Order: sequence, then C-alpha cells, then structure tokens
Amino acid sequence: MKTDRRTFLKTTTGAAIALPNIISSHAWANKPSNTIGIGFIGVGKQSAGHLGFFLGQQDCRVVSLAEVAQVRLDNGLKRVADKYGANHACKATKDFRETLADKRVDAVVIGTPDHWHAIPSIMAAEAKKDVYCEKPLTVTIRAALETVKAARKHDIVYQVGSQQRTEFGGHFRKAVECIRNNRVGKVSKIKIGVGGAGVPCDLPAEKKPDGIDWDMWLGPAPERAFNSVLCPTDVHRHFPQWRRYREYAGGGLSDMGAHHYDIAKWAMDIDETGPVKIIPPKEGSSGLKMIYADGLEIIHESTKDAFNDVVFYGDEGTLYVDRRGITADPKSAADSPFGGKDWRLPDIGRSHRRNWIDCIRSRKRPVADVSYGAHTSILCSLANHGYQLRRNLQWDAKKYQFSGDPDANALIDRPGRGEWKLA
Repeated sequence: MKTDRRTFLKTTTGAAIALPNIISSHAWANKPSNTIGIGFIGVGKQSAGHLGFFLGQQDCRVVSLAEVAQVRLDNGLKRVADKYGANHACKATKDFRETLADKRVDAVVIGTPDHWHAIPSIMAAEAKKDVYCEKPLTVTIRAALETVKAARKHDIVYQVGSQQRTEFGGHFRKAVECIRNNRVGKVSKIKIGVGGAGVPCDLPAEKKPDGIDWDMWLGPAPERAFNSVLCPTDVHRHFPQWRRYREYAGGGLSDMGAHHYDIAKWAMDIDETGPVKIIPPKEGSSGLKMIYADGLEIIHESTKDAFNDVVFYGDEGTLYVDRRGITADPKSAADSPFGGKDWRLPDIGRSHRRNWIDCIRSRKRPVADVSYGAHTSILCSLANHGYQLRRNLQWDAKKYQFSGDPDANALIDRPGRGEWKLA
C-alpha cells in the first residue's frame, strides 16, 4: 500500500472507540504469558464458525474484532462477553488497522470478502502478526505473490483456510495418499467440478442503512453504490453472493475451486508450480483446460452440485473424491489398506485451525502454508482470465506472467482505489 503500511501503527491507536463498541475493563485482566491473543478481521458467516472455535481454545483469547457492519460487530462482542465475562477487554472497531495496532493481538483471523484478503495480510505480516486467512488467498495474481513475499520477509506463520487438507473425514488426505502411491497409475488428467467463473457486478443501487461502513467494505474495489447482496445488513446465516462477482472474487470457480484445485496440486506434488498453457472453450462456462509442462491436464467442469468433486484419471484406473467420501475404479484403489512401505502424510490431527495454533507455537509451516494457497489462488485466477479473454494463453510459471500478451498481463494486477493500493 502506498500510504498506510508505514503509518498505521502511529495513527490507529484506538483512542476513539465509542463505549457501546467495547466490552469495558479497566485493565487487561489475567492473560497468561503463554496465551495467544487473537484478533478478527471480519466476523461474518465464515468467521462466525472460526470465532466459536477460538473462543473454545484454552490457550487463546479473542481480544479484538474488526467488522464494517455494526450489527455483526455487536453480535461478535456479545459472544465474546458470553464466553469470557463482561470484565474481558475486547476492542471493537470498523477499521482493521486498529486491530493490527493492538499490542495484545498476536495473530489475526481474516474472514473478509476475497478482495480484502491481501492488504490486511501484508499489513499483519509487517506488524509481526501470524495469519489465518480464508481461501482463496487473493483475487489477483500479483496480490498472491505480494502476500507470500510479506509473509516470508517477516517470518510469520500463515495458514490459508484450505480445510480439506485436514478435515471432512480425511477423505481428501486419503485421496492424496492414493494418488501419491500410484493406486490408479500415472495420472494424466484431473477434472475439477465446481461453479463458474466470476462475472461483472450488475446489482442495482440500494440505500445504505446506518451502521455499515460501505467505503471500508469496498476498500480497494471500484467505487459503486451499496447493495445488500454484497454486504448483508443483519447477522446472516448464508454465504453472501459477492463471491459471484469479478470485482470482489472469482465466482464459484474460485470459491470452491480454491479447495479442489488445492487438492489436485497436493496430490500431484505440484504445490508451488503452475501450468504453461490455458485453453478455454470458445463459449460456455465449462471445459477450460490448464496444461502443465509434463502434459498433465487439469480441466474445469462447471457444476451446480453442492458437493463438487475432484476426479483423477490414471492409466490404471479412476479415483473420485468429494466431501462425502472417496471411491475408485477399481474399488481396491481406494479401499485397500496402506502398507508399511506406502507413502503417507504426517499425522497433524483433524483440526485445520488447531494446526495453525500448534504451528504458531512451534514456528513450523502449517499444512496449508501461504505459498500453497497463493499458487492455488493463481490457478483460479488463470482459469478466470481464460474464460474472460476466450483465447489460448501461454503462462510462464517461473516469471508469473503471460508470454507475449499485454492484454492478459494487464489482468495480473489491479489499480486499487484511494489509499488501498499495493505499492
């Protein structure tokens, strides 16, 4: 960012928080030295689950909440007070910079719309705060690279919310082990069944209600009028459809694709590389191919199936996995027990969030490290760009740019808005 990264610690000390926005206490009471102070940036639908988890961890304390909608901020504060009691001091703000400036905050959970992942992540890294950020990591390719750069420079523990690496019954972990042990032979094609690419936002203008900082919600995104589809006005139980729109996300392709492309990369041991060619269909929302240097094809298939799927096609069989389970043809490829000589993933438990906390303590890299999440995010962006441009694209996976295509390269970054820009 051009302005705030160097000045936010000096200018956002939190002195102007109104009394109704804070659970008051004369002092920070009884925080053991080995307790991790957690701040939240965004407390909407997804973060509501994260908040419940961290409130239940004995070695963590939620000490700060940042949220643009007052109704959700108040609800989050009530949950904190219900857990810890009214004497627990918890900062509440609509400006996440105040959370980052709070010295009690050791680590932050970022559960904002996708267009608001990169800037808080980079600023958190510069403030030496560890990060748990929801997937997909970023909307643009450059933002993904800058996020990795900041995390590595400041040596923070950064977990991306790719929960399929640990949770959902272990189905995806088992699929990775099956593929790595050649249960279906050499895999030449992988189908990713998720939603379609992002589309331009065409929502009508609505009157902005009181209690929502709409300018902060927009942040680096283009100026536009308020619409409650993007920013609900209540404590909602649904996933808002900002996900559908290109200005803020990458459609269902990026939303669930960030989970499933991640599993495909992991299984093929290509976590930190990328394709060399993107081949979109001439029309329609399905069938885009990404081709790797060794000939591997990863194919996007648009689907409305709530579970979505990943299908590995090998020269000795096919393996299918989704959140309901895993199966294969032949069945033995998925059902046969692993032997002592088989390659296995390390046992890290079945809690993605707990893996992050454990790694904060050990200073090891978590199972969904920022670099893995960045390269998954880049895959989703490449697919979106292919559908947007409708022509074959050559991708240099080492230089992170399109070969000989200025129009495609113009999509790698975005200009930002106002003070919210990458430097």
